[in-house]
Amino acid sequence: MIRLDALTLKQLRALQAVAAQGSLTSAAEVLGLTTPAIHSQIKNLEQAVGAPMLIRASDHGRMQLTEEGAEMLRAANRIQGILSQAALQIQARFHGRVGHVTLSVVSTAKYVAPRLARMLNDRCPEIDIALRVGNREAVIADLDQGRCQIAVMGRPPRAPAVDALPLGPHPHGVVLPPDHPLAQGDGFDPSLLVRETFLSREPGSGTRTLMQRFLDRLEEGHATRIIEMDSNETIKQAVLAGLGLAFLSLHTVHEELAQGRLALLRGPHLPVMRHWYLVTPRHAPPGPPAQRIAREIVDLNGVYLPKGPGLTGLSG
Repeated sequence: MIRLDALTLKQLRALQAVAAQGSLTSAAEVLGLTTPAIHSQIKNLEQAVGAPMLIRASDHGRMQLTEEGAEMLRAANRIQGILSQAALQIQARFHGRVGHVTLSVVSTAKYVAPRLARMLNDRCPEIDIALRVGNREAVIADLDQGRCQIAVMGRPPRAPAVDALPLGPHPHGVVLPPDHPLAQGDGFDPSLLVRETFLSREPGSGTRTLMQRFLDRLEEGHATRIIEMDSNETIKQAVLAGLGLAFLSLHTVHEELAQGRLALLRGPHLPVMRHWYLVTPRHAPPGPPAQRIAREIVDLNGVYLPKGPGLTGLSG
């Protein structure tokens, strides 16, 4: 039987450190403790839970989590996220605010998030607002582990359970240099397009998933050459340099399209339309400050979304 009264934050922090570092010794160095102290914390945690937390892998002796250890790590991450948000709420009140709200946004949304944040600050100056930017997996982790109260993203996740409200259209398309042969005219040959080099974010990115689905519809089974890059800005510069084509959110390239520095591929099924969503976790319903910010975001009705060439009639 699990003895919840015997669990401590020190034990959970030790488990987090070992899971991240792969060994008791490295975890001890990170936490500024001795290896025996870390070993003691893990042993006490195992006794409280009634199950082993760690096993030693055969390769290089790295410590790995058992299923029970992985479950406790998820709980530890949630506890840490909730406590960090509580600390921010207290700090906000200390500085005369009514509360703190952490808004997580996917990387693609960083092109609209600053304008949204400014509008929210104008509407709710009494609430302290912080932005967290990450890829889709990072934002999902923020929702799951309590590091944010609300998030703006594309397709809502299946887990954790969330409530989602559509905020406005989110068009995606293929961008290319203006002098590229495929930039001419209002159509394209799918067999030629899939043989181009595509520049893309890492697997796990929502845009990467959408791009792969788009290419599979053009010619399923064809192995399109993909070069991975770590940011949309790098991808844009690489397209401008002629390194390849890119399937991107059109909200990330609205300025380049408006200036004629990039061209938008025209043809059937383009742009690919998706939506932005406001997402809140069900396991940790937002408090009054976050509820207020969520209402304001919905009431703005997408006015912070870019407009311009290729976006006319697509944004709110």
